[in-house]
Amino acid sequence: MRVGAVDCGTNSVRLLVADVDGAVKHDVLREMRVVRLGEGVDRTGELSEQALERTRRALADYAATCAELAVEQIRMVATSATRDARNRDQFRSMVREVLGVEPEVISGDEEAALSFDGATRGLDPADGPFLVVDIGGGSTELVLGTTAVEAALSVDIGCVRLTERHLVGDPPRAGEVAAAEADIDAALALVREVVPVERARTTVGLAGSVTTVAALALELPAYDPDRIHLSRIPAAQVAAVTARLLAQTREQRAALPVMHPGRVDVIGAGALVLSTVVDRLGLAEVLVSEADILDGIAWSVPQVAATRPAAVQQPVR
Repeated sequence: MRVGAVDCGTNSVRLLVADVDGAVKHDVLREMRVVRLGEGVDRTGELSEQALERTRRALADYAATCAELAVEQIRMVATSATRDARNRDQFRSMVREVLGVEPEVISGDEEAALSFDGATRGLDPADGPFLVVDIGGGSTELVLGTTAVEAALSVDIGCVRLTERHLVGDPPRAGEVAAAEADIDAALALVREVVPVERARTTVGLAGSVTTVAALALELPAYDPDRIHLSRIPAAQVAAVTARLLAQTREQRAALPVMHPGRVDVIGAGALVLSTVVDRLGLAEVLVSEADILDGIAWSVPQVAATRPAAVQQPVR
């Protein structure tokens, strides 16, 4: 089955077109647009008209791409920002009109399960249990398991949310960083009550904040997913890259050759989440994965299409 997986997060909306046949997945195309759907949601509780319009334009392009590539079924998943928004019904209506499918505003637990599946399918179970750390724009999921999820918690410490709450200076002031760190510590205290993190043998880091930190640690001349995928970044390098990013101005971060323009203003917070997790959990290193929730969504389409036809549908032609 040729599937279209759409992940609509707080910062970006992404598309994966893939051919899925049983236990085999062949990627055809990946795209990402930074639309900042969750801009201001932490403060206002609503998706702004501007953010909805940015997302609408991206989804219109994705609908055209899916039609051009003869995608048979699409599943669209929306996460933290949409969960938090009072006007999510307006978002749902827009998606139905533009993409031709019913968007699924999933829970933190569902988000964690999809992220875990996407990240660990290609890993050796002998290296488990895995602790998957998925740092998004609005939330971060920490998930423990080997071949299936054993424990998970989604906490509201995403890079967009923490930037808007605390990291307003250019560069952020020490007090702002300390306030963001306090939020992360409070969230990790909740995680420890639910997820036995000490059981993990391998920590797997996901999403753009993590892969950007890895690209900087590897000193890549340009963003290279093949070099980043399954790289191992020692704790000391995670800390050093984070300190460097938090000390830089927006202009300096924008000049970094691996930096996506849509990540410039939130990468400091994303790196801080990763660095604090590594430090507080006493981790030696992070295994970085380019496979994440988007891959989990793609893997799920054939099964979900048979049971939830309202969520997984044929794209607009």
